[in-house]
Amino acid sequence: MSSTQENQQEAPVTPVLTAKQAKRANASSIGMFIATAVTLGLVLFVVLLNPTHTAETYTRDIDVATIASQAEDAAGYLPAAAELPDGWTSNYARWTGTASDGVAFWEVGYLTPEREFIQVTQTNNSNPTWLSQRLDDAVPSGQRVIDGVTWELLDSTSGDVFLTTEQDGFTLILNGTADLTQFDVLGSAVLAKLS
Repeated sequence: MSSTQENQQEAPVTPVLTAKQAKRANASSIGMFIATAVTLGLVLFVVLLNPTHTAETYTRDIDVATIASQAEDAAGYLPAAAELPDGWTSNYARWTGTASDGVAFWEVGYLTPEREFIQVTQTNNSNPTWLSQRLDDAVPSGQRVIDGVTWELLDSTSGDVFLTTEQDGFTLILNGTADLTQFDVLGSAVLAKLS
């Protein structure tokens, strides 16, 4: 065998595809692009159908007075349902029956007109352990007087401010992120419901 014949045998052969074979080879790629475009179109359609999400989308205004009257039998007293100025809303109100710590309590979450949060907690059966847990290990930082009632002011590492007092046989706790002047408004409204 000559060297010329050996070189010809070793040279790679480039495959040649017919037009039909090339079309079949590209069909899976084209199908993938079409499927992706259809999927993206459906996702975009669903996203456009949904309303925009703003703070107002999630605003709830619970009827605290009605829930308080429903909780009265379980509580043994009428829980405080503060009457607040326009712009205040409540996003929850609930009675929590006796838990493992033995303390049942009333709890309401309020949003100020500036959309800051303050929670009210009320019980007639407080104990030091429960109070410490509810205060989130906050550190006393002073006192605040609301409508002649002295509240202990505490600051926590979470950034929440706490006010707590004993009034008419109840332990009251206010906590949240609002300005202290808003705590005064809520504290005054809660105290008014106790008298």
